[in-house]
Amino acid sequence: MNAPHAMLPFADPGAGYRALQPEIDAAVARALASGWYILGAEGEAFEREFAEWLGLPRAVGCANGTDALMLILRGMGIGPGCTVATVSHTAVATVAAIEMAGATPLLLDIDPETYTMDADELAAVLEEPPPGLPPIRAAIPVHIYGQACDLGPMLEACRAADVRLIEDCAQAHGAAWQGQRLGTLGEAAAFSLYPTKNLGALGDGGILATADAELADRIAAIRQYGWKRRYISDLVGVNSRLDELQAAILRVKLQYLDAQNARRQQIAAAYDAALAGTGLTPPVRRPGCEHVFHLYVLRHPERDAIMAALKAQGIGTGIHYPVPVHEQSAYEGRVALGPADCDETSRAAREVFSLPMYPELTDEQVERVCTALRAL
Repeated sequence: MNAPHAMLPFADPGAGYRALQPEIDAAVARALASGWYILGAEGEAFEREFAEWLGLPRAVGCANGTDALMLILRGMGIGPGCTVATVSHTAVATVAAIEMAGATPLLLDIDPETYTMDADELAAVLEEPPPGLPPIRAAIPVHIYGQACDLGPMLEACRAADVRLIEDCAQAHGAAWQGQRLGTLGEAAAFSLYPTKNLGALGDGGILATADAELADRIAAIRQYGWKRRYISDLVGVNSRLDELQAAILRVKLQYLDAQNARRQQIAAAYDAALAGTGLTPPVRRPGCEHVFHLYVLRHPERDAIMAALKAQGIGTGIHYPVPVHEQSAYEGRVALGPADCDETSRAAREVFSLPMYPELTDEQVERVCTALRAL
């Protein structure tokens, strides 16, 4: 059967540019005209505005979200001789950042309903660490798909074990837990600014945030060769800088983020209604939390058949993530797993898929998706 329309893409980063093109073009022109392209006024303004939007005193821009996590770990002195607990159901970037810092990853399982870190397993490994690993010094729960982890027991377990909790907010710009924005609950938080994120650049970018001014200053030095004075490395550093063009673009897009998150929630509500009676259930929302739907993720044992049926109706879909980190050849058999052996993670990877979800979707396009869902 031929699709009634051209294929509706699962993601369309260009739509975000077109929606704000006059303002973005003006911001780019302003940055170009300044003659200053690295760590200048645009970057400083974006850091200040992002921190204010988030509700923390400090934010530090960097080259990408992976580096944001790595810089936090290095700023905290967490590296060789340290273990960091995170999940396998995540972009490989989370685990890559831990290894970039020189630390040892420990991969935990997920809650099968929300796909976020299993808080009970985190508490268990903090109370009784797996043998043969360096001491656990940090935990990185991933607020995946736009929704908060079960932070209450995680924060309690980390405090009891004197372990640093670092939030991976790469998919959760603007989401909240118990009325408090994600990124403000741990000791520091990392945000990816990849083009498809809720707040996305038109290239690579990242930012981290913390209430600890001393930590922010240290990270700001580490991101540029450890310089506190130009050309003088007081710390061992790296090169991870957010350029002025991306900062200028992000300053524009930040102004619209809350409204765009509200549009995502509106689209999610339409999808929820369309799923009634289909055999598919809407994504589970954690009580007391605000979900910002970076992705709208469904689950079914016959995933491939459902995705094929939607494709036949001209609806693009995606899978996040088809192969868990612990099953990928670069990590399999090499990276330690928690006591649950990531069994729920492996099951989810075989069954999850995502519908189109971006704020520029028109009402007509949303209805196309809903019509295709009702026909399943």
